[in-house]
Amino acid sequence: MKLKTAIAAAIAAIAVPVLAQTATPRLDQRQANQEVRIQQGVQSGSLTAKEAERLEKGQEHVQKIEDKAKADGKVTARERERLHQAEEVQSRHIAREKHDRQRDMNHDGRNDRQERRAGKGPGQDRGKHLGQKKH
Repeated sequence: MKLKTAIAAAIAAIAVPVLAQTATPRLDQRQANQEVRIQQGVQSGSLTAKEAERLEKGQEHVQKIEDKAKADGKVTARERERLHQAEEVQSRHIAREKHDRQRDMNHDGRNDRQERRAGKGPGQDRGKHLGQKKH
């Protein structure tokens, strides 16, 4: 019985450090938070479909970096720093896109600001301001 306990303890002593070396709970939580920020931006209309797609690709890029870092079974300090920097960049991209005053409030896939800037809504005559006559 003591032998089984000793073997189980030895296996646990080996397995726990391996799990601790590849675990990135802070990064995983941050990625989840950033996914939520992107989804909130889409729902509120502060992110257009193209912006959200671009941000999702950025999140996928960070995930690929994380997967590569974990591939050898240990995430080194340098790899953690690179992951942290990638998350920082992605966070700035999300903030910039959410606050760039491009809107898709009606969720039709078009930028509402361009239509307002031109003083025209969907279906209205375009090009009149350029001296073109409506026939």
